[in-house]
Amino acid sequence: MNAKKKLIDLIKDFDTAMLVTRSHDGLLDARPMAIAGAEDDGQLWFVTDRNSGKIADLMLEEGVAVTMQGSNTFVSLSGTAHAVDDRAKIDELWNEAWKVWFPEGKESQAITLLRIEPSHGEYWDNSGLTGVKYLLNAGKAYLQGERPEKDVEANASVSL
Repeated sequence: MNAKKKLIDLIKDFDTAMLVTRSHDGLLDARPMAIAGAEDDGQLWFVTDRNSGKIADLMLEEGVAVTMQGSNTFVSLSGTAHAVDDRAKIDELWNEAWKVWFPEGKESQAITLLRIEPSHGEYWDNSGLTGVKYLLNAGKAYLQGERPEKDVEANASVSL
C-alpha cells in the first residue's frame, strides 16, 4: 500500500482530532473536535458554531494543524480550513449526538462546517503486525547499540 493511501485509511479510523489554529494574539490554540467526515482525498469536515473562537481565528489565518492519536497510531496534518455554509452537507453529515451543542438540531442557524484541506500529512503506525515488526527491529537495534531503521510502512511523510 502506498503511503498516501495508508495515511487516508488511518485518518478514516479516527472519530476525534485536535484542531490547532493561530489566535488573534499569535498563540497556537488547540481544541478537541469530533470528526464529522473524512473524504477519500484526505479532506476533513468538522461541525462548529459560527460564533466560536476558531472561526474568528480562521478569519485572520486559515492555516491549521490537525492531530489524531490512538493507542498505537498517530496522524498529523497541516493545511487550510474554510468555513462552509452548506445545508445539504450538514444534512449528510449530521449526528444526533451534536444536539448537545445545537439543541435546535441540524436546522440551527448557529451551525457551520469547517472543511480542512490538508496539504501535508504524517503518520506513525505501530499497530498490529507493523507494531510487532517495529518491536523486533527496535529490540535488535538496542542489542546492537544502534537506532532502528525507519519503516515506511510504519511511518511516512506525505504530500496531499
